[in-house]
Amino acid sequence: MTTQAMNAVSPLDPFVPSQNDPWNKRKVLHVYRRLGFGATQEMIKDGLRIGPSRLIDRLIKEAVDKVPTPAPKWGFWTKDRFDSSSKSLFEYRNEWKEQMIKDCLQDGLRGRLTLFWSNHFVTEDRVYNYPSYTFQYYNILQLHAIGNFKEFTHDIGLNPAMLVYLNGSQNNGNHPRRPPNENYARELYELFTLGDNNGYTENDIKETARALTGWTDIKKLGGPILFDQDTFDNNPKTIFGQTGNWGYDDVIDILFKEKSSRIAKFICDKLYRYFVNPNGNGGVVRELSELLIEKRFNLAPVLRKLFKSKHFLSGGVSGIIIKSPTDLIIPFIKEVEFQYVPTFKIEQATRNNLKDLGQALLSPPDVSGWPGDKDWINSSTLPARQDFLHGYIDRAWRRDKEQFRTLAKNLVEEETKNPALITKYIVNHFLSRPLLNASEYNVAIDVFKDEVPENYFEDDLWDLEASFVPKQVYQLVKHIVSIPEFQLK
Repeated sequence: MTTQAMNAVSPLDPFVPSQNDPWNKRKVLHVYRRLGFGATQEMIKDGLRIGPSRLIDRLIKEAVDKVPTPAPKWGFWTKDRFDSSSKSLFEYRNEWKEQMIKDCLQDGLRGRLTLFWSNHFVTEDRVYNYPSYTFQYYNILQLHAIGNFKEFTHDIGLNPAMLVYLNGSQNNGNHPRRPPNENYARELYELFTLGDNNGYTENDIKETARALTGWTDIKKLGGPILFDQDTFDNNPKTIFGQTGNWGYDDVIDILFKEKSSRIAKFICDKLYRYFVNPNGNGGVVRELSELLIEKRFNLAPVLRKLFKSKHFLSGGVSGIIIKSPTDLIIPFIKEVEFQYVPTFKIEQATRNNLKDLGQALLSPPDVSGWPGDKDWINSSTLPARQDFLHGYIDRAWRRDKEQFRTLAKNLVEEETKNPALITKYIVNHFLSRPLLNASEYNVAIDVFKDEVPENYFEDDLWDLEASFVPKQVYQLVKHIVSIPEFQLK
């Protein structure tokens, strides 16, 4: 190895805080907002205290160790049990979407990854219909969220929600008039492991579909879907040049043996674009994919390497991703720590708001998922995004005005009576990067000072204990969530 190669600097080298690039509140928030859904004040203080390496280690360990959300009483019901209930299937499915919102608020990286995988191994709850399948699908996402990608790929294909959604439950290898159903075989390669037209042929899809036959035994609607030997194509198939009487397990083994490099690059690129930069980075993805193969497709070491890196933590990738509806609303709820009027059912309202903004949980628009980033914003969703957040703020205001004063005190990091400095602290907390120029801060300062006669500031009669303050903070927060920069993370 040459001296030049030995001294080569990788963007995935660990971030080491320095005087010129310190570990600070902005970086802590970057970690919590990208790896989870925001942070409370206590979480921010703790993150600052323990430093970047220990914080990332902790968040990953918590995600690995966290047990799945317990099953609801209806988690394994079949159609007959649901039919005897007074609630509709739709209501039960919505109940679990509201549980998902609670999990996002509480589960950190595991919650973030569960959402990510629901947009990778896509199903649509309105298609498979039964709430028991909703829970069982969600349970698989949680179990494998930061586990082994090969095992994840194996197990998701046998999940009832997926078997119904992509027609695996209809894939009969011995039907007298119909060929095997190719839907799952096609999406397994195109969307789940390899990417569009990347290392497979139409014949590979046809042969794989034959190998995936047999998972058709449904004794009760909404119940387990089991293997039926009578519907399995019990003849030789040739997949990626390998010939044998392959079945489901063989497909996964052959895929990960013959196409490991392509799979690793595909999934690392998708993780990178989601967590770091939607424009991608070939060099970083190449390093990550090599590590994923080295670690036998275990995800935790790859994510640890990425999240601890200079590339992720040095600031260049902050404020470049357009927030999804979940990124817009759920971190806001977590970070302001407001109480709301008793009649406001926050999980139900959030579920409806996410749907209205184009992100109905557990039900992307089609098998390719939500496109994300720029597709979240258009002429109708942008004002709606602002209006929905104003609704949360208004309900908090009606519950207890003093909590807005508390918010300001929590966000201002020094003793000061300077309204401009206080405004800047509050604005900077909610934005992923500082505003570009002083004039933009001046607009926010004017909003903050608007409720108070100017002589109060001139004569040093104002501080954060003044009676005006709750209304000032209320107006400022409504302003912040309305500016374009708030749409970025």
